[in-house]
Amino acid sequence: MASATDVVSTLMVQEFGVDPAAVRPEIPLYELRMDSLALEEFRIIIEGRLEIDLEDVSLTSRNTVGELVALVHSRTLG
Repeated sequence: MASATDVVSTLMVQEFGVDPAAVRPEIPLYELRMDSLALEEFRIIIEGRLEIDLEDVSLTSRNTVGELVALVHSRTLG
């Protein structure tokens, strides 16, 4: 199974046209043009791809890529 980092970065590039070089842990999501609508769409895509539930997650565009990856990783473990 792919790592959370791989899944998040691949989906950002494929689904939202984000430059692969820009997907770094310290980058806030808003710098990748991930606004609240895009984040909601992204949440649904991740849930479907990884068969996890992120419904109760509070994620904003101020969160970083690394925070998003950590959250996805924590849900895939348990």
